[in-house]
Amino acid sequence: DPNLQNVGRGELRTCFVPEPGNKLIVADYSQIELRIAAFLSKDEKLLEIFRNGEDVHTSVASRVFNVPPEKVDKEMRRKAKVINFGILYGMGVSALKENLGGTREEAQEFYNAYFETFKGISAYLNHVKSETERLGYTETFFGRRRYFDGIKSKLPFVKAIAERAAINAPIQGTEADVVKIAMIRVHEYINKHKLEDSVKMLLQVHDEIVFEIKESEIEKHVKPIREIMENIIDPKDIEGVKLTTEVSIGDNWNDLEKQK
Repeated sequence: DPNLQNVGRGELRTCFVPEPGNKLIVADYSQIELRIAAFLSKDEKLLEIFRNGEDVHTSVASRVFNVPPEKVDKEMRRKAKVINFGILYGMGVSALKENLGGTREEAQEFYNAYFETFKGISAYLNHVKSETERLGYTETFFGRRRYFDGIKSKLPFVKAIAERAAINAPIQGTEADVVKIAMIRVHEYINKHKLEDSVKMLLQVHDEIVFEIKESEIEKHVKPIREIMENIIDPKDIEGVKLTTEVSIGDNWNDLEKQK
């Protein structure tokens, strides 16, 4: 209490240490929700960012503010990050204003510029809303359904809540599916190679999986684990987007060093 999913980054995480001779390894899907949004929406500009391996927040800021990437400052990138994640949760102009700071007019201008730039995302979100209203459910990439009773409500606020949840459901649901399938495949890898004593899958937190691996075995097994996670879906089937996985290693759960 809190459960392990809710132990935030910081001092408390330093208390979680591996057994002597082992290291903690965190394999983390990089910006997976935005990658999923790109291939589900088939938005060409967003797809291009990920296919080229660009920093998504800098690249979105560059396109929305109409400046070269090298001219994107910290504040522009922060604003792009707010709206990048905000649109995945059905954020409207009022919520955007609260999160960005500034006036409602500025928030509206930024909101309009974003959807003018990323027309495929705009069309996709509208399609999800209308399809959910028609069918009563959304589907993940793998076909898992989530039903929304409130989507046909005559009460505007109930319908609005259902619409916001529906917008996010295919994206967040696909992310959950990917991580669960990754855990199954890694578990199969551990069993197949009889690694139960040297590779332990400890925990899943959102888009990352935490392992404890014998120090002498790290080099041998981190690469195959990363490859398993990155190939849950063949990039050819998702518009050329790679499910990039970042690996960090350390002596406790807080002080981890990112591997190249």
